[in-house]
Amino acid sequence: MPDVRHLLADAARQLGDRAEAELLLLHAVQQSRSWLFTHADDVLDRDVQTAYAELLERRARGEPVAYITGLRGFWSLDLEVTPATLIPRPETELLVELALEHLSRDSACAVADLGTGSGAVALALASELPLCRVTATDASAAALEVARRNAARLGIDNVAFVQGDWMAPLGDARFELIASNPPYIELDDAHLARGDLRFEPATALASGRDGLDDIRRIVASAREHLAPGGWLLFEHGWNQGEAARALLHQAGYDDVFTAQDLEQRDRVSGARNPA
Repeated sequence: MPDVRHLLADAARQLGDRAEAELLLLHAVQQSRSWLFTHADDVLDRDVQTAYAELLERRARGEPVAYITGLRGFWSLDLEVTPATLIPRPETELLVELALEHLSRDSACAVADLGTGSGAVALALASELPLCRVTATDASAAALEVARRNAARLGIDNVAFVQGDWMAPLGDARFELIASNPPYIELDDAHLARGDLRFEPATALASGRDGLDDIRRIVASAREHLAPGGWLLFEHGWNQGEAARALLHQAGYDDVFTAQDLEQRDRVSGARNPA
């Protein structure tokens, strides 16, 4: 029977991805990454090898690693994810970075995260802003249950989760900042039938023929829930920066901008509610 080193080498060839092979092995043995460096010569029990082979087969069929392991790292947090939630992605961390630039860690504030999914953005902000109260909304009860479990497991208690479509559950509350990672893919985009996207909830991915339906709704309604001088920030597609800025200008916001991600692509747009 092969030792861990050779088992991983075979798995990496099967998947074409060494990192994924390692993540799935660590899930099978329920160990942290440091285990790999001290057990490379171990021969695993047959039951563990069988379980690992099953995980590899699931990945080979296209199932996302995050759904197989039930975990995804985001910001400084390890988050539970399920097929009820979008898988958090590294580029969304730009949304968190920009939000933190517009808020003070040393004073109380109110923040809203619209369409929270697994709670990634809301929990990242709440963990960095312990004096602030974060309200996270989602239309999906199943997604909110995942987000609540993440908050409880991480010990983050300055977040409230409420069910409803975008701003509908916010009542007459106003916030210093509203953030959102809404659906922004075009309905007929071929990518929806490829890779991990095939397994993620369609309602969290696509939004109308041009991908901007939900962004239009958010831009049009957010000012009613922003304090004077408050900020709206939202993620969008690489080719939607110009359209996002136009929507913000048309809705009467000030200081409209678009920020680019690490690959120099338009990723997050935002603006300030007039004071």
